[in-house]
Amino acid sequence: MPRRFAAITFTDSVKAAQSRYGSREANRRFEELEEPRPVLSRTEQDFIAARDGFYQATVGQNGWPYVQFRGGPKGFLKVLDEHTLGYADFRGNVQYISVGNLAAESRIALILMDYPNRRRLKIWARARVVDEADDPALIARLEMPAYRAQVERAVLLTVEAYDWNCPRHITPRFTVEEIQGRLLEPLQARVAELERENAELRAAAGF
Repeated sequence: MPRRFAAITFTDSVKAAQSRYGSREANRRFEELEEPRPVLSRTEQDFIAARDGFYQATVGQNGWPYVQFRGGPKGFLKVLDEHTLGYADFRGNVQYISVGNLAAESRIALILMDYPNRRRLKIWARARVVDEADDPALIARLEMPAYRAQVERAVLLTVEAYDWNCPRHITPRFTVEEIQGRLLEPLQARVAELERENAELRAAAGF
C-alpha cells in the first residue's frame, strides 16, 4: 500500500508539479513504500508531550483554509493512545472558526515545531469536537489543573498520517525558559565560580 501521508497529499496536481520540477521519480519511490496504519511511536509521543503549542489548519465551507496557533502548557496536546490525540480547547476570542469548520469538515492538519533543535512533525488527522456536557470525564482527562484557563470543549484527533519534515530553513528560536536554561544558567554559574576564585585570591594576598 502507498505510504499513508503520500496517499493523502500526493494529489494529481501535486504529482504534476513534481513532474514539472523533476522530483516525480524520487517521490514515486517514496510513495510506494509499504506502511501499515500509522502508529505514534515513542519518538513521536515524547516529541508531542514536550510541545507547548502547534499550528492547526482547518478548511471552511467556502473552501478557504484557516490556520491558527494553539498554545498552552507543555503537554496540553495529549497522546491518548498510539492512534489518538486530544486537547482541551481553552476559551479564546469566541469567533469559533476552527470549531465551526470542524463541524462541517473533520479533516485537520497540525505542524509541531521544535525550533531550538530544528525539528518539525506534520500530522494529518480526523477531528471530533466534544462538548464538556457530553463527556465530562474526557474533559477532566485533558484539562491542565495548574493552568488557569477556561476549558470549553475537547478536540479528539484520530491520526491518519504523519511525517517528519526536513530541518532545512528552520531558524532556531528560543523561549525565555530555554534561554535561561541553555545560556544564562551556565554563564551565571561561571561568573559565580570566578567571583569565588577572585575572593580567594584577594584573601590570600591580604586584600
